[in-house]
Amino acid sequence: MSQLRESAIAADSVLQTGPKEAEPLRVLFHRLNNQLGIILACAELLELKAADDVSRSRASEVVAKVLDAMGTAKEIRHKSELL
Repeated sequence: MSQLRESAIAADSVLQTGPKEAEPLRVLFHRLNNQLGIILACAELLELKAADDVSRSRASEVVAKVLDAMGTAKEIRHKSELL
């Protein structure tokens, strides 16, 4: 399973829980996750189609940073639900 698919499944399961008061915030996090997912998909495609090692390495860095950003967004969302 690709990193994108795993992240999307995890985000969807997180989004389906929580009180109704958090609905607007949940929608924003869903939008953010979708946007990051698009960036991740593009970076993974660039990584696969890169013509040289330098380009492949740069695309790999983008993939790693997007996954980190998705994790950070998930952590912020979790902490916001505890407030």
